Amino acid sequence: MARLAGRNGALYANITSGGTAEPIAYLNTWSLDQSTPKIKVTAFGDTSEIYVAGLPDAQGQYAGFYDNATAQLYTAATDGVARKFYLYPDRTNTAQYWFGTAIFDFSISVKSDSSVDISGAFAAASLTAKVG
Repeated sequence: MARLAGRNGALYANITSGGTAEPIAYLNTWSLDQSTPKIKVTAFGDTSEIYVAGLPDAQGQYAGFYDNATAQLYTAATDGVARKFYLYPDRTNTAQYWFGTAIFDFSISVKSDSSVDISGAFAAASLTAKVG
């Protein structure tokens, strides 16, 4: 297994409901957090804290630069419909990615001395699985 540079990462998503997943333009970061809650079930007489696993969660974030020629994830964030997404740590290796459906958020930030930036978060609307 090789170490990777992030320069070939990509987030693909259905920009419009029912559409085909396509790369989201001009992103420079994405993250995915797949956490499982630990539910405390310690009872009288136990000799240590005892936990069981809850349901796994998947949430993430993305950020990049505003593109006035595409919707990026604005439409996905404003209509409330879950979208298919694919997260590639290296888009040149299409055999390895994370896949699921998610509900997206969208934010835009404009400063007089900086680029116009976008960012957002997403939360799983289905199982999120690693492929490859």
